[in-house]
Amino acid sequence: TQCSFKEVFGTLVVQKELFDVVAKPLVEDLIHGKNGLLFTYGVTGSGKTHTMTGSPGNGGLLPRCLDMIFNSIGPFQAKRFVFKLDDKNGVDVQCKVDALLERQKRDAMPVPKTPSGKRQIDPEFADMINMQDRCKVEEVDEDNVYSVFVSYIEIYNNYIYDLLEEAPFEPIKPKWNNCNTPVRNGDFIPPQSKILREDQNHNMYVTGCTEVEVKSAEEAFEVFWRGQKRRHIANTQLNRESSRSHSVYIIKLAQAPLDADGDNVLQEKEQIALSQLSLVDLAGSERTNRTKAEGNRLREASNINQSLMTLRTCIEVLRENQMYGTNKMVPYRDSKLTHLFKNYFDGEGKVRMIVCVNPKAEDYEESLQVMRFAEMTQEVEVARPVDRPLCGLTPGRRLRNQAFREELSRRLEMRGGPVNGETEEQSVSEMFLQNFPPLPSCELLDVNDDQTLPKLIEVLEKRHKLRQMLSEEFAKNVLAFKTMLQEFDSSVISKENYIQGKLSEKEKTISGQKMELERLEKKIKTLEFKIDILEKTALIYEEDKRNLQQELESKSQKLQRQASDKRRLEARLQGMVAETTMKWEKECERRVAAKQLEMQNKLWVKDEKLKQLKAIVTEPKNEKPERPSRERDREKPVQRSVSPPPVPNMPPVRLRHRRSRSAGERWVDHKPPSNLPTETVMQPHVPNSITVAAASEKALAKCDKYMLTHQELASDGEIETKLIKGDVFKTRGGGQAVQFTEIETLKQESPTGRKRRSSPSNADPPEGAADSEWTDVETRCSVAVEMRAGSTLGPGYQHHAQPK
Repeated sequence: TQCSFKEVFGTLVVQKELFDVVAKPLVEDLIHGKNGLLFTYGVTGSGKTHTMTGSPGNGGLLPRCLDMIFNSIGPFQAKRFVFKLDDKNGVDVQCKVDALLERQKRDAMPVPKTPSGKRQIDPEFADMINMQDRCKVEEVDEDNVYSVFVSYIEIYNNYIYDLLEEAPFEPIKPKWNNCNTPVRNGDFIPPQSKILREDQNHNMYVTGCTEVEVKSAEEAFEVFWRGQKRRHIANTQLNRESSRSHSVYIIKLAQAPLDADGDNVLQEKEQIALSQLSLVDLAGSERTNRTKAEGNRLREASNINQSLMTLRTCIEVLRENQMYGTNKMVPYRDSKLTHLFKNYFDGEGKVRMIVCVNPKAEDYEESLQVMRFAEMTQEVEVARPVDRPLCGLTPGRRLRNQAFREELSRRLEMRGGPVNGETEEQSVSEMFLQNFPPLPSCELLDVNDDQTLPKLIEVLEKRHKLRQMLSEEFAKNVLAFKTMLQEFDSSVISKENYIQGKLSEKEKTISGQKMELERLEKKIKTLEFKIDILEKTALIYEEDKRNLQQELESKSQKLQRQASDKRRLEARLQGMVAETTMKWEKECERRVAAKQLEMQNKLWVKDEKLKQLKAIVTEPKNEKPERPSRERDREKPVQRSVSPPPVPNMPPVRLRHRRSRSAGERWVDHKPPSNLPTETVMQPHVPNSITVAAASEKALAKCDKYMLTHQELASDGEIETKLIKGDVFKTRGGGQAVQFTEIETLKQESPTGRKRRSSPSNADPPEGAADSEWTDVETRCSVAVEMRAGSTLGPGYQHHAQPK
């Protein structure tokens, strides 16, 4: 298995090389106001705590980060309590007086929470923070002042505890009873877990966490060491001091610009920048079948593995959302570890992971899973832009202020002395030490020694003379200083007289201006009274105007409703009238058509009867057939005669085309090529038409009517022809559309009624009269005509029209 990483370090790598590659860019971002997160990840016993903390004589990443921070901002640090953190993950700035009062109040407390920089370093960790390389950030804003705050927490069994909280009797090692609740007695108070909350900038923070302001790397590491002793560790089969919790050491850097003079901090909260660097030492993942964990150790291991699994799930969801463009919800809240660092995974700052791998063969499977997860995390890249407030002040203010102070002290020294008493005492003491001759050795080793005492007397006499000379010079200087003071007093008195004259003139001017102000104030009061009256009048008018507008709007809305009701009623009435008109027109057409059809059928019946009567009359009668009796008819069934073929000598009937009812307009006669000729008597004939085999836009543009001939097989096996008719109209886009309005059905049917006989069936017809005496309708009709099946009116035709 091959895994690729941005940097791989061997087993003999020194801590400084690891720090320069991994942690140094995060410290530079912290100084420049950006957040950072660094955590160590790996199997238990792989060296995560050693990488973060280090060993005596070889400090790890945490002490090196602290040393670099204070080497960079050392000369630019603010006094204690100039910056003050609030309980909502924010920071306030105080003036020098408030900060001084706060320092005096904290110094008066019996147990100060802030460590003192004058105390000696604990020899237990003195070698860890003694760095020789003096690493620092090159580009530091010298016009800002800085303060560092540190806090130390741990996530144990998915609960957050403050390792710097002052609590009695081992607060991080509670005793648990059978009900899985802490024992409460007078000597022991269990620790209270902290709550995660979100500030106004949507950043997560721990409420009620102890945050200590430190002024040196030694103080910051002393705070860390104090909390490290309270951290949960236990002895397992794989590690003698195994971390049973995730520890988080948070470094907050508050910075604010100086004012325009370069002397005090700018008292604007918007200009304060608060950056944060979180150093996380994760607990190692482990398997219980190897550690043989039981009881509390087993519960701790399950919580550790669960939190690391949640971390892996969050990274996988972020990677999937980034690669495939999805928007799945990242389960940050499943673990306190991922919920605390939610902002970093969303792009709040840089995130660096150090994967510690143990080359033991027994850790092969766990190390393989760790490296696969770490390789996958490299593909997640989320960045959020950081908006820093613009200061708008001239850079270089601090250096100009320092140069001004040095020049001022130099000129004061030239005029008569140093700036303060400390400098004076220092200069006098130095002068005495330089001018006094050194004392010889005063040890008398022999009674007959006559050289030591004379030498000592000579040196003392020289010192006495020198002292007299200095006292005389001091007296002269005092006289000169007195004369200077007298001259200064006289000049001050003259200046005071001059100032008094100026003040009297200014007082007169001020009194005149006061009178003018009183007059203007009276005028202002009068105008304010008038303005009040006008405002009240305007309010009355505005109220009237508002009422009138409301009344006008209500009336206009009422008129609109009435108009809309009227239009709706008119449309409804028009629709009803049109519907009723159309209904009665259709009813009249239907009645007229039915009456016409009835009259046509009656006329045809009469014509048929006349034809039959004529045929009977004109037939030759040689012998009158005898009509059989009804009894004989009942005994013998009637035999149907077979219709003889049509007479060959009769001329064929000419096909008669039926003129369509819609004749007189220009039609498109659409006859598909698949239609069959029916050879019926009634063939639809439409004059003034264009016959097409397929619908074409050119033919539709020339006509205003459309007829489609459609053939299908009916249920009785006969061919049924339908004439589908419609109107052609132009569309808004410039084309043509057809709207079908009616259907005509033409159907060829055979008659199904009994044949009519003209003579009794029991009589034997003569040979010559066989074709004339025994006959029926089929015999007398040489050509069959169209009729509707089941009609009681006899053969004929009928027009069927179906509206759309």
